[in-house]
Amino acid sequence: QVQLVESGGGLVQPGGSLKLSCARSGSAFSMYHMAWYRQAPGKQRELVAHISRGGSINYADSVKGRFTIARDNTEKTVYLQMNSLKPEDTAVYYCKAELLGTTIEYWGQGTQVTVSS
Repeated sequence: QVQLVESGGGLVQPGGSLKLSCARSGSAFSMYHMAWYRQAPGKQRELVAHISRGGSINYADSVKGRFTIARDNTEKTVYLQMNSLKPEDTAVYYCKAELLGTTIEYWGQGTQVTVSS
């Protein structure tokens, strides 16, 4: 059974930084593409950043230049470094794992990020 556990959320002032972590239990972490999504109140869940098994990376336009996704296959963890945070970045952030070559996916429970002065 694959489990994803996010951590690192919290309250930060505009312009500040946070680093989210998503630890994945189970084996074969390197066989999964990993992604961060977010969902703000009253809005649909949206893709923030995606990193493939091979390390290819994509970002939402709204976070390019501010957020950085990275993965550590040894630690079975994916990270999201968030800099220059804005109030509109406020949301619950979710980690997703996508098994290579299948439609199998797993979601974490989410971690709240609030950007406010």
